[in-house]
Amino acid sequence: MTAEVHASQVAEQTVREHAVAHWQTWRPYTTCYPAMLGLAGVLVAGGDRPGEVAAAVLAPVLGWISGHYLGDHFDRHLDAIAKPQRPIPSGRMSPAVALAAGIGCAVVSLVIAAGANWRVLPFFALAIGGIVSYSAVFKRLGFSGNLSRGVLSALALVIGAMVAVPWPPAALVPVAVGFLLHDTASNLIGTVRDVDGDRAGGYRSVPVRHGVPAAVRLAAALWLAGTVAVGAGALVAARPGAQLALVAAAVVLGGCALWTARPASLTPRRALRSHETLVAERLVLTAAVVAGAAGPVTALLVLVPALAFSLVLQGRMRSRHEFPDEASNGGERS
Repeated sequence: MTAEVHASQVAEQTVREHAVAHWQTWRPYTTCYPAMLGLAGVLVAGGDRPGEVAAAVLAPVLGWISGHYLGDHFDRHLDAIAKPQRPIPSGRMSPAVALAAGIGCAVVSLVIAAGANWRVLPFFALAIGGIVSYSAVFKRLGFSGNLSRGVLSALALVIGAMVAVPWPPAALVPVAVGFLLHDTASNLIGTVRDVDGDRAGGYRSVPVRHGVPAAVRLAAALWLAGTVAVGAGALVAARPGAQLALVAAAVVLGGCALWTARPASLTPRRALRSHETLVAERLVLTAAVVAGAAGPVTALLVLVPALAFSLVLQGRMRSRHEFPDEASNGGERS
């Protein structure tokens, strides 16, 4: 093998490793959710033109990916303790690259959203501020971190709606409140999975401060309140029956997730399975809002491929992203 061939192979391997590191940072199995939140927002607001729908979907997705880059940048010291296999602590991505990529995605997201409606600027600033403050400040303080994640989901709905109208419609209020509460609950379940690492890193999460049973009970109460709020949104939806039918399906999935997370038998891996189910359930819940605005056919046309994409990639990627032993054993293919 000549030196040139060897150098070419090394360079190709390096490029491949960097590409995989970015792909893992995106957590692509989560990106259908902000896309559907933006879609739900624009449809509730009455937007139906292709450009409006595209902007409503792309802006939240790019903002979401920005949050992953920035979150990993700020969490790199904690991840070095609990999740050393992740791109930054493993050395496959530098903190500077993660920061630059996060800022770049945020800028493109801002251009798309503000290009459609300049009034979105304060909401966008709040979203970016929430992304940064979550990892830099609130995550280590407990419930305020969980709540800030819920606020981001509500803002994705609002930004999606404002692509089509000057200000978010009143019909969006119960739905936005519902997703705020629901995603606060989902993030709480995530802290149960990470309790050992958070304790080692000095993070005062709810399960670290008050115990796992209290965290699961609080998550269940918030999930229930959030789901009821999304269901209540059907009262002002164009197609209330379609919305309520998918809310009922989400209730079944959410109940399964919370049963998996019951404190008596909860382990980090069971907490991960619970959260994975909630990732699927929140897609169904978002599709309920789409169904209420545009009908069940549109909702299912969006939901089925989104669920397939999310579930397949979760199965291939997520355990390795969360557990060091899975990464070292090759338990996930990315």
